[in-house]
Amino acid sequence: GDKGRQVKLRFAEILQANGELFTSNLRDAKVTDIYTLKGGKEEIWEPSFIYHGFRYVEISGYPGKPTPDDFEGRVIYDDMKTIGTFETSSSVTNQIFKNASWGIIGNYKGMPVDCPQRNERQPWLGDRAVGSQGESYIFDNVRLYIKWLDDIRNTQKADGSICDVAPAYYKYYSDNMTWPGTYLLVTNMLYNQIGDKTFIIKHYPSMKKWMEYMRERYMNDSFIITKDTYGDWCEPPKTIDEGRGKSADVKHPSSLISTAYFYHILQLMQRFAKLTGNDADIPGYAILADSMKTGFNGQFLNSESSSYGVKLTDNILPLCFGMVPTSQTENVIKNIVNIIEEKNNGHLSCGEVGIQWLMRVLTENGRADVAWEIATNTTYPGWGYMIENGATTIWELWNGNTAAPNMNSYNHVMLLGDLIVWYYENLAGIKSNPEKPGFKEIIMKPEIIDGLDFVKASYYSIHGLIKSEWEKVANTFSWNITVPGNSKALVFIPANAKSDITENDEKATSVKGIKFLRMEQDRAVFEVGSGEYHFKSKF
Repeated sequence: GDKGRQVKLRFAEILQANGELFTSNLRDAKVTDIYTLKGGKEEIWEPSFIYHGFRYVEISGYPGKPTPDDFEGRVIYDDMKTIGTFETSSSVTNQIFKNASWGIIGNYKGMPVDCPQRNERQPWLGDRAVGSQGESYIFDNVRLYIKWLDDIRNTQKADGSICDVAPAYYKYYSDNMTWPGTYLLVTNMLYNQIGDKTFIIKHYPSMKKWMEYMRERYMNDSFIITKDTYGDWCEPPKTIDEGRGKSADVKHPSSLISTAYFYHILQLMQRFAKLTGNDADIPGYAILADSMKTGFNGQFLNSESSSYGVKLTDNILPLCFGMVPTSQTENVIKNIVNIIEEKNNGHLSCGEVGIQWLMRVLTENGRADVAWEIATNTTYPGWGYMIENGATTIWELWNGNTAAPNMNSYNHVMLLGDLIVWYYENLAGIKSNPEKPGFKEIIMKPEIIDGLDFVKASYYSIHGLIKSEWEKVANTFSWNITVPGNSKALVFIPANAKSDITENDEKATSVKGIKFLRMEQDRAVFEVGSGEYHFKSKF
């Protein structure tokens, strides 16, 4: 082009009805690149100091008529390998996984940021509390998150408070349990995934200091943590029209959430104290946890209805964290299922906090079928609804296609919650035993759910490649697994009896290196060492 001519590129995630860019949801981000031609020959340009989250680009000032071949889109993210694969018989599930992966890599920028497009792009702690674990099955992000623990610690003030964002570009020291609590949840996740406790030793004093800060300031005489900031952030409106045009930037503080989280983190602190040689701290944590559990149930449990309120998250947290009295557990589970099936017509109603535990709490309490229903819904609200409405990543809001644009990113990962964890650990059956972390011992127990006919998954762990590929046809279950060197696996095979199982067409109980342990409900449990196995069973 001619010397001095300017080519302008503007970026956006979605279009207006008339085909022009929609940029209102980007706030005051300029999202504009301008290149001035030097003239005389063909010029190739790539920006070095900016990136944009986008699906559409508006080009003006181009010399001649541009074609798609004149442009190359590149994904900018931290240099890390893809170490996981996942595929199922469900096209909806496969697309959700693809959208999740695409959104995750677009938000790795030396730290895990919340979005890549608007004027924010910040590492909010709450967004990655449990999602980081799901990410770790897809990408080799261990070093990124070990580094992020340092970022979080560096936000800590002398009094012990921790910022909601790390590094603390936004000085949001709002003193709540859920966002800073990510500090401990990510630490625990990393230990489970790689079995290294050096960073627990490094961060234990800072975590203890923060816990003391919160206890001294916000625990009342009934052992309730009275301070919360966000509540169950970004709960879905009851209907898609109820939230139409409304801002989701609304906080609903909840002492139930803050108290439940403090109790859960006390359990983590007991684990960390033991791992770091701070055994003297354990009795204090345990005694405080017992008092909190009593106070929590006294404050929030309705013994007559066996419920902790009408909200799904309010019932999920105490069940997940082991706070429900044994006599009430069964009815609390029934209440959770009733909220989902009857009140929500088979849908979720959690925001950012509840969604981090929902899928696993249902599965661990015998309702994987309900979790599967939620995971594959294509109607509002749910991940499948996003796909039905054109999403190629994960939205910030369940009602992202109708909400007011001021807080409406089309590439966020916070609402993934524990979905990707559930995909790998509960559908594929690739999970590290927390008692023998770092996949030294793998728990392989895939859920058998009506409507799910096969799963093919792999994960390159610290010990090497783990594979789980199973298929069910009628009452026959076929399962190919790979266990890496220096590891072993507890394999839970659907079967009526151990005699119904073969490995490479031989009776599994007679194959060398395969040890039958027990029958557990409708599963035969075997212990296997490293190697490749081809199991078949009748169930």
